[in-house]
Amino acid sequence: MNTVDPAEVAKFEAMAAEWWNPNGKFKPLHMLNPCRLDYITGQIAAEFGRDLTQPQPFAGLRLLDIGCGGGLLSEPMARLGATVVGADAAGRNIPVAQIHAEQQGLAIDYRHTTAEALAEAGEEFDVVLNMEVVEHVADPQGFITTCRRLLKPGGLMICSTLNRNPKSFMMAIVGAEYVMRWLPKGTHEWQKFITPDELYGLIRTAGLDPVDRKGMVFNPVSWSWSLSDRDLSVNYVTASVKR
Repeated sequence: MNTVDPAEVAKFEAMAAEWWNPNGKFKPLHMLNPCRLDYITGQIAAEFGRDLTQPQPFAGLRLLDIGCGGGLLSEPMARLGATVVGADAAGRNIPVAQIHAEQQGLAIDYRHTTAEALAEAGEEFDVVLNMEVVEHVADPQGFITTCRRLLKPGGLMICSTLNRNPKSFMMAIVGAEYVMRWLPKGTHEWQKFITPDELYGLIRTAGLDPVDRKGMVFNPVSWSWSLSDRDLSVNYVTASVKR
């Protein structure tokens, strides 16, 4: 089974050189990253009993950042002490990520590979970060199921994506791609967006237990993102566990 969508891979390969430019084509992810990290670190700390006030609180945890891109999440996870594997189906992303990590003095195992190849090789992780990837794959159910295979018993998957409704179309497609021009036109396909209930269904069918979900909401006044217990109308993130 291969859930990679070649057309989606090509989109991100074309932008590979832009990953670490905070004002470039990945500006929305740079803006969103503090909010994503707030959720990720909180969920990992709660699930594994780690104290975020301590240096390298994630030491001893093996973490996979699937669809790692240039390493915007892999690097902070490595700084927090996790042993990080960053994997991406877009080959041009990997040297960009490797060079930046080396410049930061970080040891991250970046690989041009797929979730399926990692699972077939018997790789296992305490944490799988599956962030803004599921809306770009050819088979969301197959992809989520593969992510479950990559988790150790008791492992945690954190998965974020975009809701599918008129508001998300206006904000994520019209607003981000056509009005603000934060993203190249065609980066997202609205029909591939997944509602929170649909994602919970995919997670449960894969054999994982959903434990949390929150919205990530953009405030145009403060020009910042924050987590919300109630507003999952556009961007949202979930946590699930392999019991």
